[in-house]
Amino acid sequence: MTAAEIAAAVQSGATTAVAQAEAALARIAAYDAIQPQVWISRAAADDVLAAARAVDARIATGEKLPLAGVPYAAKDNIDVAGFETTAACPAFAHKPPASATVTERLAAAGAICMGKTNLDQFATGLVGVRSPYGIPRNAFNRAYVSGGSSSGSAIAVAAGLVPIALGTDTAGSGRVPAAFNHLIGFKPTKGRWSTQGVVPACRSIDCVTVFAHTTADAALVDSVLARFDPADPWSKPLADRALAPRRIGVPQRHQRLFFGDAESEYFYDRAVDHLATLAEIIEIDIAPLQEAAQLLYGGPWVAERTAAMAEILRTNPDAVDPTVRTVVEAGWDKTAVETFNGIYRLAEIKRHADLLWGEIDALAFPTTGTTYRVAELAKAPIALNSNLGAYTNFVNLLDMAALAVPAGVRHNATGFGITFIGPADTDRALLDLADAYLAKADLPAPPPLDLEGHMQTVKLAVVGAHLKDMPLHWQLTSREAKFVEATHTAPTYRLYAMADSVPPKPALVHSGEDGAAIAVEVYELGVAEFGSFTVEVPAPLAIGTVTLADGTSVKGFVAEPRALTGAQDITHLGGWRAFIAQKS
Repeated sequence: MTAAEIAAAVQSGATTAVAQAEAALARIAAYDAIQPQVWISRAAADDVLAAARAVDARIATGEKLPLAGVPYAAKDNIDVAGFETTAACPAFAHKPPASATVTERLAAAGAICMGKTNLDQFATGLVGVRSPYGIPRNAFNRAYVSGGSSSGSAIAVAAGLVPIALGTDTAGSGRVPAAFNHLIGFKPTKGRWSTQGVVPACRSIDCVTVFAHTTADAALVDSVLARFDPADPWSKPLADRALAPRRIGVPQRHQRLFFGDAESEYFYDRAVDHLATLAEIIEIDIAPLQEAAQLLYGGPWVAERTAAMAEILRTNPDAVDPTVRTVVEAGWDKTAVETFNGIYRLAEIKRHADLLWGEIDALAFPTTGTTYRVAELAKAPIALNSNLGAYTNFVNLLDMAALAVPAGVRHNATGFGITFIGPADTDRALLDLADAYLAKADLPAPPPLDLEGHMQTVKLAVVGAHLKDMPLHWQLTSREAKFVEATHTAPTYRLYAMADSVPPKPALVHSGEDGAAIAVEVYELGVAEFGSFTVEVPAPLAIGTVTLADGTSVKGFVAEPRALTGAQDITHLGGWRAFIAQKS
């Protein structure tokens, strides 16, 4: 059930807050066997049930509660009365005297906190692997990162433990994990939701966020939390700005960064095609936005993180995660002159961004250009993390609202997402735009949760002697390859029957506009099996990347130029089977 469904059912008496709490406790206990690293601390069952009984009692008196009985989780840099706040650093742990404003308002609305979730330590990271409490992994493929820093909050929602969870976002921490786990990630305008009682990362640009399965749940939470808070010096009076998204900005094609991830590029192109049915698509120069993004970690703003962690860095630096410490200690070397020059440059970029809204109404960017395995992050923790922030780091610096939404399911079951970005105070309008996009995109449901550990697989297109019932098909069956589909390539290939090949084999060559669609079969192999298959492919053939008719890319047979010496062009036949049938 969504948060809205739970609240309506509890308020109407169709169910009770106690029943919903018991169900959430059972789900959490069951998932503990899969990923106990989701949580840093959890509420005792007796405390949860007592809070639920209190909600039921309030409803019995006629009180209207917009989040009646809704279980939720809070990232462990947000204070909740009765829980320690650790920011994923045991040496920092303390019990706050009161809840943060946002969690206090959730409780007043009838929501029940189930516990505090894991995070990249001190909210420094977009990956979810920088925590002494363990690594929360992607809910749909545990070989991959969950995204961070709000890692545990995203997994708690993706795994169905709670319908909503609070995160925070400074550089993309409330958006990147949403993308990887097929979720909505709502990052409101700075100051729309109070940050009082939140451990700061960069205090001047921090935002509290929410993860949900639906835009309706995100809007419901916004209706509870979007209020001025005099206790927060960064809070501002609530404002809602209308937005008629007739013109949507996207990066110029040569500026789109996918880091070699053809699947992400395909999903983004498809998302832009859907958006083109709703609005005019305008390619914009994003270089100024990229420059602003660099200021966050490469410029003086890293010193704001240093300021937030100054005491523990001075008194107990060994308590800080080594990667986090490497990132944050760079702030000690920033000078006041650099800081003021950075402020001046950011003001210039912000003026450029503000003028941009005269040309477009909203931006639609990839949330990230790619994703990574946990093992990959271990080898290059800073560089790969930086890649994940390419489309997110500038947003808070330039005072924009943002909403991450799903936009595709990768073959490895992880999510690809896009983010709608608008001027400050367009939060509700972005939710409406997302609804229109999601209706048009008609995305598939998220895949099953990874409960046992997915075998890593690769899709392979075969075009000739490895087709079913052909002489070399055994090389696939002996590796337990799974048949996926019979399809065609994009209409950009030519097919040749190679001379003197035993057994007879074709050569598939990309030729652009003078090509045709060639029949292929797609199989799925384990990574190790794919590797052993590849080493057996004889020259002049090789394994490269083949684009299919639907625009997706898979691994497949390609050929060196020498393969065409004496070869017969059989493109007109449309495939190898037709050629073999013609010969027999």
